[in-house]
Amino acid sequence: MDTTAVRINLRHLQAFSAVAVHGSVTRAAESLFRVASAITRAVAELEDSLGTPLFERKARGMLLNAFGEAVQARARRVEDEFAAACLELAPVEPLQRGANVSRLDARTLMAAMFSGRRLAVFAGLSEMQNMPAAARAFGITQPAVSTLVGELEARCGRELFVRSARGVTPTRAGLALAFRFKRALAELRSIDSDIAAIGGVVQGRVVVGALPLGRTLILPSAIAALVRQHPRLHVSTVESPYEALAAQLRSGDVDFILGALRPSGSETDLTQEALFDDRISLIARMGHPLAQRASIGFDDLRQAQWVLSRPGSPTRELLEQSFRESAQPAPVPTVETGDLAILRGLLLQSDMVTAISAHQLHYEIEAGTLAVLNHPLKRADRKIGITQRGGALASPGARALMAELRTVVDQSLPSH
Repeated sequence: MDTTAVRINLRHLQAFSAVAVHGSVTRAAESLFRVASAITRAVAELEDSLGTPLFERKARGMLLNAFGEAVQARARRVEDEFAAACLELAPVEPLQRGANVSRLDARTLMAAMFSGRRLAVFAGLSEMQNMPAAARAFGITQPAVSTLVGELEARCGRELFVRSARGVTPTRAGLALAFRFKRALAELRSIDSDIAAIGGVVQGRVVVGALPLGRTLILPSAIAALVRQHPRLHVSTVESPYEALAAQLRSGDVDFILGALRPSGSETDLTQEALFDDRISLIARMGHPLAQRASIGFDDLRQAQWVLSRPGSPTRELLEQSFRESAQPAPVPTVETGDLAILRGLLLQSDMVTAISAHQLHYEIEAGTLAVLNHPLKRADRKIGITQRGGALASPGARALMAELRTVVDQSLPSH
């Protein structure tokens, strides 16, 4: 559980935002229909929980300092997620006939949730789909989880989970709400690291979606260099197919993805930055008969045994496209696998040939146990880079890691 996100009181954040906008506790209190003393106390408690003042108190009003400006940027984004949740829930049928759904707005929804912990519990329940498991994960009672869901359903006027003997299944409205809560949590998680970065310290947690090509050389080199410079930074990697990583990126569970970029325009809500161009190569063990050939023809390749990635994978599609360009039938593999360890083992222990980026087998090629065959493939290039959520405000740690990746590419791949 991320303590930064769950400990923040959303009501305190609302009060802070109102003061930041109006520059006055009195005007902020009027806009929120609360008494001034409650606003003053809320701001003070938020400052205390974050360990730093967020305003300069002056006779003419409350002015944000640098820390306050960083918190305000995150607070606005949290509010935007709640506003988006309200819009997405609007078309859904009410739980009860005649339920008043027009009152649901970002302010009242935030007030109903009132803490990052409640956001995390709801989002966790939508994934676990089991109340006892969610209660254990967050150290609370099962009735507390049930009460949270009931209160939120009453507030939204919609059914958010379907109960059954096997557990709970989120409805369409429940999934939409959990998605927005997870994105709000991602913003809350970054507040501490934003504040620390102003003081020159890069800390916090970075989660990278790692596609196959970056795992061998580029990402490990960047992470090693980064944690030497910033030992208080924690990096996690997630290894999944692109579609799963893209879903986690959209929900805020992943900060960015490193790997092969998708065709331009295919992901309109994501932004892509190319780092270098990669080429698929044919690779076999150093002692393979074809490894000694100065020239390799298609007849030679037809007689070889192949181990390839699964059908539909980017590498497989590039290989098949290259053979089509040469008016040749694509190789029929003896083995299909998406596991690099299995692929490596088969290449070293047999006369199989594969098609893969040489970067993924960099250390074996460098050590002389595997070799790139002398048969360049046509139209087998692809761009490798960073994918982020459109409009995302990356955490200081994520920005630092992306900068380190660019440095590694510039230094290790000078011909990119």
